[in-house]
Amino acid sequence: MVGRETAVVLGGSVAGLCAAGVLARHFDTVIVLERDELPPDARHRRGVPQSKHPHFLLNSGRRAIGEIFPGFEEALIGAGGMHLMPSMDAAYCENDGWAPRKSGSMTMVYSSRVLIERVLRDKVREVPAIEIREGATVTGLRSHGGGTARGRVEGVEFRTADGDGYLAADLVVDALGRGSSVVDWLSAAGWAAPPEKTLDAKVTYTSRWYDLPPTGERPASWWWRHLVVTPTQDTGDHPAEHEFLSNFFPIEGDRAIVCMGSWGIEMPRKVDAFEAAVDRVRATTFGRATRACTPTSEVHLTRSTGNKWRRFDLLDVPPIGLVCVGDSICAFNPFYAQGMSSAARSALILGEMLRGRDALDAAFFREFLGRQKKALDVPWMLAMARDQAYDFATGTEVVAAWRRRLAGRLSWPIFNAINAASREDAYVERTFAEVFNLDRSLREMAADPRFWFGIARYKLRRRLGRTVVPGGFDDREDPPGTDYTQLAGGTSGDRGGDLVGA
Repeated sequence: MVGRETAVVLGGSVAGLCAAGVLARHFDTVIVLERDELPPDARHRRGVPQSKHPHFLLNSGRRAIGEIFPGFEEALIGAGGMHLMPSMDAAYCENDGWAPRKSGSMTMVYSSRVLIERVLRDKVREVPAIEIREGATVTGLRSHGGGTARGRVEGVEFRTADGDGYLAADLVVDALGRGSSVVDWLSAAGWAAPPEKTLDAKVTYTSRWYDLPPTGERPASWWWRHLVVTPTQDTGDHPAEHEFLSNFFPIEGDRAIVCMGSWGIEMPRKVDAFEAAVDRVRATTFGRATRACTPTSEVHLTRSTGNKWRRFDLLDVPPIGLVCVGDSICAFNPFYAQGMSSAARSALILGEMLRGRDALDAAFFREFLGRQKKALDVPWMLAMARDQAYDFATGTEVVAAWRRRLAGRLSWPIFNAINAASREDAYVERTFAEVFNLDRSLREMAADPRFWFGIARYKLRRRLGRTVVPGGFDDREDPPGTDYTQLAGGTSGDRGGDLVGA
């Protein structure tokens, strides 16, 4: 096809690799420029500092990557990833204590971020059209007609140990992440800077890696693989650690990442402070479990967590020849685990567009931006729903004080009601899982009468003493391992039936 010879992808992380996989079906040559020297195995690298923290690959992301790279999930599991059902394999400490254990509609593949990237790199290297150039730092773009109706990005400048280089490109994909300089380069070439939506709720999180005890030495109470402790909703006096969202997150190799995070609270960055904080998390099992493991890393802290959306779709004259994916266009508060999945979904949209259109003209890029914007609306709304509740949040999306108070007052009660109703109503459980996994929007859930009927019915049954699944088990004790699936009707899900998503 005309104009389909060479595509250049800036960045070789998850977003860039997914884009490369899609482009290889439509371009003769796809070149990925990556600043780092990529490790052959699952190791951390400078360009992905967030790899030291837990990463959830949502079901929509699993499906998207599976479409781009068939066999990805099987390869991830073969490399050590674990296919688990959170409602059966995770212990959740909610507002009123430990939640009951039961079958659900959602499954996940648990692994480290570094393993996900290693498996993706292996898949990319199986594609003949894709070339990864390591040690290549992108230094600029070349273009013509910047800011005009026919303005086009036509190539990429880069630097390696051997000197400066240039690649002409029919399409450039920016996957350089939060720190991408592409907007600056476009502005210097004559394009208007895209408007930005921002909201920083001052989220900080801190993680440390551990080896689990040998299987035969683990306590009998360790039926769980994943521990989650949500922030307290108690407004009385309590340790700061009770405000943490805490995860004991299992990864490959009989290891776990212990992660604690908060909104607006200073988090521990030294080993002694980290260990003391673990012991003060409100569910005592969390501290005991961490102390039973062997630490294998230092403490890793991250503050770069603000939501930021570069609205290229609002430009009167967006650049032709350029697409942005992943954090380069929309970066989320990492607490909500939306980044990798959103990037993969953007890549799929690009692939659908390339299948359906011959010319890479202005109409192509404007349509892509519109479709991408619609997809990004779903995770953005979820992030805003919680982060807008904090008085200390900053950015363009800060809302009026009355709206912050309303969000703060309603968000936890609604979340508690959904979780409680999900114990006995398969429709409520499945709908919320679809929203969490970006398969359904928050707006669609809010307008679903059956969803709210299920919650109201459960609250009435609870008031009348007619609920059948107990909850709120003492968080000072170990989480109970009883399986309440049959008591709940056994209709929520099938443990073995979700290898590619919810």
